Formats: sequence, C-alpha cells, structure tokens
Amino acid sequence: MQIPENLRYSSDHEWASREGERVRIGITDFAQDALGDVVYVEVPAVGTTVDAGSAVGEVESTKSVSEIYAPVAGTVVAVNAALAEHPELVNADPYGEGWLCEIELSSADAYEALLDASGYRGLTEA
Repeated sequence: MQIPENLRYSSDHEWASREGERVRIGITDFAQDALGDVVYVEVPAVGTTVDAGSAVGEVESTKSVSEIYAPVAGTVVAVNAALAEHPELVNADPYGEGWLCEIELSSADAYEALLDASGYRGLTEA
C-alpha cells in the first residue's frame, strides 16, 4: 500500500496535496483497494462551498457505494472530468490521474491539521 510522504490525509481515507491556496483531493490507495473496482465517481460541481468533513461526492464500486468527504473547507474550483469516462483511474492511479477535485482553502490551518504520512500509516495499521 502506497502512502506518499508529501501528502496529508484525513481519517476518512482522503488524501490532500496543497499548492498555494488550493488543495487537490482524492481517495487513498488503502481506500481504493478496500472498495475494489471503481465503476462510477460523482464529483462536486465547481463553485460548491464545502465544509471539512462534509460529503462532496460518491465512489461506486463493484462492492459498495462510499461517500467522499472534504478534508478541508473551501470552494470547489476544479474537478477531474476524466473520471466521468474513466472511473477506473481511481484504482489505477489514486494519487495521480485519479484525483477528484480541487478546493480553494477558506483557512490554511485546516490543511496543517490533517494527518501526515506517519499518522495515516498508524491509522491504517490499527
């Protein structure tokens, strides 16, 4: 299982990567593995205001349907349109081409409060 050191993580198994005031999010390798083959991804609309911990979309797999939760609060400024035609990108490349959306932060502190790789590793091993 991959847990990149340069990312932050939520306890709900989302990852976050910050560039300036934007945070790109997706689901972790652990989460996609638990879900199985992803067949559909619902992402939020650009312009949607989200709260940290609130549902921002869904991932449907051959096993189940799971909500995606925003690890930070802010406004959705971009979505990965490729997932509409290729939801399997979430399985194939969860930290790259399988990203879900980008959120413009409402508070920079929220990103720093997320788990680092070591903290997330501990969560998945518990």
